[in-house]
Amino acid sequence: MYLEIVTPEASLVSGEVESVTVPGVEGEFQMLNNHAPIVSVLAKGKVKFSGNPTIAEGFENKFKKEDGKWILEITSGTVEMNNNKVIVLAD
Repeated sequence: MYLEIVTPEASLVSGEVESVTVPGVEGEFQMLNNHAPIVSVLAKGKVKFSGNPTIAEGFENKFKKEDGKWILEITSGTVEMNNNKVIVLAD
């Protein structure tokens, strides 16, 4: 599936991933390939994804890598999954 992570500063991530985990307001949840369409508000926490998408030049320091997953700390945002594309709008 395709992942995009966008912040007010820039588009941070774009590319193919195997899974995406986000901090929903009701708790953390994961999306895998061909997940049902969803739109959700995100709470403060960690966006985690596995795969090798492109991370925008100059923003690599915003990401950590733990247990084979990339991690981005966010304070809030929204996520939309539709047609095997995940878009995270994050603060």
